[in-house]
Amino acid sequence: MVKVGVVGVGHLGQFHVRKFMAIPGCELVGIYDAKPERALEISQKLGVKNFPSYESLLEEVDAIDIAATTTYHYALAKPALEMGKHIFLEKPITSELAQAEELLEIARARDLKIQVGHIERFNPVILEVESEINDPMFIESHRLSTFHHRGTDVPVVLDLMIHDIDLILDFVKSPVKEIRASGIGILTHNIDIANARLEFENGAVANVTSSRVSLKQERKIRFFQRDGYFSMDFVAKQVSVIRKSPNIMQFLPQLLLGNPDIKTEQLVDIKLHDVSESGKDALQLELESFIECIAQDKTPIVDGEAGTRALRIALEIINQINRRIKDQAR
Repeated sequence: MVKVGVVGVGHLGQFHVRKFMAIPGCELVGIYDAKPERALEISQKLGVKNFPSYESLLEEVDAIDIAATTTYHYALAKPALEMGKHIFLEKPITSELAQAEELLEIARARDLKIQVGHIERFNPVILEVESEINDPMFIESHRLSTFHHRGTDVPVVLDLMIHDIDLILDFVKSPVKEIRASGIGILTHNIDIANARLEFENGAVANVTSSRVSLKQERKIRFFQRDGYFSMDFVAKQVSVIRKSPNIMQFLPQLLLGNPDIKTEQLVDIKLHDVSESGKDALQLELESFIECIAQDKTPIVDGEAGTRALRIALEIINQINRRIKDQAR
């Protein structure tokens, strides 16, 4: 039985508490929040023990789930690792690269697990076709959201875009060669809209856009590879897979001769996967995986190295945008 505690029971943390309570092989020992009134509210609402301090909670658990604000990740994770506790960190892993690298060093030295909450890896939309995506050469993503004060303590790159950065880095098995980025703050002092172009050493290119000041919710990513095109809509929970039709040679000569009657449907095979009724819950799958990795001594699907890799790219995007903004202000 893996004993777990949750620190930070705000909007997201409360859902973590609920999920851990339902995971076999997991005992939710209790919670802690820097805001005593919030901790008491969740404690009474969900029937979990409220610890008076973070240290007292750490003493009673095997692993800690850190769902607090990003700026506190390092300060909460370091003492947990030093006490020999496995940690789950909501994304991004930390707000600074040096902090993430230090946490990795401590975890390696003590043989501890770090899992980072890049939840899209467990999204049923991704799980439906991930085995079919191989060697994509062009990726395009749009992650747009209406404005909300949550997450505005960090740029939109760390708040939203980093989800797609992690997915892209996982599917493109090649180092990033060049990054070009632009963005601007609209409603906050941080970057609210950002676009980045990632070029990889193998020739793959990714065009990534994120906004938290849009008039609609949109979360889509498209992968293009030699044998197919995959379009994923995380809001509608649908995947479109388009491949060359097995009968394409029957119609290709007519197409080359300019026959206007040849239709797209005759050249390609289109399949629609609707996972809206799959019953799979990404957060549940993510936290179950964390517990399983501890119990069975397995490497997390999104380990500390993956979280750090995504953070490194995200911070370079932010640095480029900030330099561009400063140059424009001169």
